[in-house]
Amino acid sequence: MAFIDEIKIYAEAGRGGNGVVRWRQEKFIPKGGPAGGDGGRGGDFFVQAVRDIHILSQYKAKKYFEAGRGKDGGKKSLHGKSGVDYVLKLPIGSFIKNIETEEEWELTEEGQKILILRGGYGGFGNEHFKSSVNTAPKQYKEGQEGEKGNFTIELQLFADVGLIGLPNAGKSSLLNTLTNAQAKVADYAFTTLDPNLGDFFGYTIADIPGLIEGASEGKGLGVKFLRHIKRTKMLAHLVSFENLNMLKSYKQIRKELERYDKSLDLGKNGLFSKDEIIILTKEDVVEDKKTITKKVAEFKKLAPASKGGVFTLSLYDDKSIKKFKDELVKILKKKV
Repeated sequence: MAFIDEIKIYAEAGRGGNGVVRWRQEKFIPKGGPAGGDGGRGGDFFVQAVRDIHILSQYKAKKYFEAGRGKDGGKKSLHGKSGVDYVLKLPIGSFIKNIETEEEWELTEEGQKILILRGGYGGFGNEHFKSSVNTAPKQYKEGQEGEKGNFTIELQLFADVGLIGLPNAGKSSLLNTLTNAQAKVADYAFTTLDPNLGDFFGYTIADIPGLIEGASEGKGLGVKFLRHIKRTKMLAHLVSFENLNMLKSYKQIRKELERYDKSLDLGKNGLFSKDEIIILTKEDVVEDKKTITKKVAEFKKLAPASKGGVFTLSLYDDKSIKKFKDELVKILKKKV
């Protein structure tokens, strides 16, 4: 099933039930008065956060959602039953916007439930209009329409660690090794098209689509990538030893993060300011081990590296993987 991270829908809260005109018809009461009940209120429309980033795919074909209508009033002054509420399940990290009113809501925690449309009130039955001068009223009111609107729903992933780096830096392979996420990998410059998530000792790691130069201006996967890492708690920046100019590649992505932050005036809350660790991948392709030591020293001079550290990694070396896992657990316990 294709990953979907944004949809548009039309939603309606329930219409209120109508009030009715009814009369008392009881034995020994020849002049029974009004007895028409009020209509029930329409159902409200809610959104609720669930831990399922793929649930938006279920709404690909369905664009219209509606809460239940309130029941009409009944005889003997009976009120109509309220309409059934509608609860739309959305992934944690969903950002909902009413296109007409520009109201906005965010779902940030599992189970969080937000009312976005109110059901209409039920109409009055004729008993409501009874008075000393109007003992046999025939007036009634219809139920009110529920609130309605067009909405955009955009998923902005929540993850404890976001893996970033140029295409083929080893992000999907690392995610698979750490979490058994079974993300697609290839031995060419393959760019992940959809974010992949994995569980790492209770922490969520996201392999987020690869960046290219100009992503902050919309090139390639562009701002779609940047949007997904905006809510990630910390970054793991992967740079491959296969890259001829590792520092240039690293700085290229850092520049895209900085440009994106400036375009939205995010300041200290932006991507560029997130805690980051640097992982130099595919060390097995390097024959001269002095080169590895030299590159680690170069990256340790960079300011972002001081926040989390610099690591080297070979996915074909079990000792290297185990050592990195142990270090990553320590980092996450301190920072997340």
